[in-house]
Amino acid sequence: MTDKYAVFGNPIAQSKSPFIHTDFAAQTQQNLSYEAILAGVDQFPQSLRLFFGQGGKGANVTAPFKQQAFELCDELSELAQLSGAVNTLIKLADGRIRGDNTDGVGLVTDVEAHFGELTHKRVLLVGAGGAARGCLKPLLDAGAKVTLCNRTFTKAQALAAIFADIGDVNACEIAQLSQPFDVVINSTSAGLAGELITLPSEIINAQTHCYDMTYSAQTTLFNQWAGAQGAKSVADGLGMLVGQAAQSFYVWRGVKPNMSDTMAQLRLQMAQ
Repeated sequence: MTDKYAVFGNPIAQSKSPFIHTDFAAQTQQNLSYEAILAGVDQFPQSLRLFFGQGGKGANVTAPFKQQAFELCDELSELAQLSGAVNTLIKLADGRIRGDNTDGVGLVTDVEAHFGELTHKRVLLVGAGGAARGCLKPLLDAGAKVTLCNRTFTKAQALAAIFADIGDVNACEIAQLSQPFDVVINSTSAGLAGELITLPSEIINAQTHCYDMTYSAQTTLFNQWAGAQGAKSVADGLGMLVGQAAQSFYVWRGVKPNMSDTMAQLRLQMAQ
């Protein structure tokens, strides 16, 4: 029998998850189907219940439902608890739903693939929303020394306080940033709206690597800015997308897919 999986979101037509998971299933010879489900903005709990009621084994959740998914779970992983959001759901043998968050694992895997190990690296994480919160524990677990900055400084402070017991994390006002970092990660989606958060050029020198969690066929706005400041290298978030999917796939199936072929195919698709 074919096991059913899906991704829920609104909008969802743009999702690359069905392609990614179908590719993972083919290369690992797993018998599963994976579809994109558009849930009405106020219909997510009903859509999810229907999916699991009809035999769904697991699901991914994207905007704007990650917080709701968190609240609907019967059981949560430690990462999901700290993130306050869930992007991966699995139906347990007893019918209960367990929530996990694989975004941070996807980010760290991709950042280290591009820039090397994060142990003892000084990392500036720009933004203090859900994307930043979901990635903080994996960054700290990887040994990074994280500084948070955000347009609203109190948000960065509050987030740093939540994770203070886990690793080396602090908050800094944007105007007070005056030293170069080893890695700068943009977790905001400002670039998607054609905007840039104004950051001091002093955060970047010739040794700084920059990473944008968003991705596109062209160089993202943030990475264009980083390149203009003389950053050593830049990367976008396509690898994070594939990485979080690979971790979800592992949570569901106990198998680690190879990400590089899938990534190459996605880049080709995006270039067309």
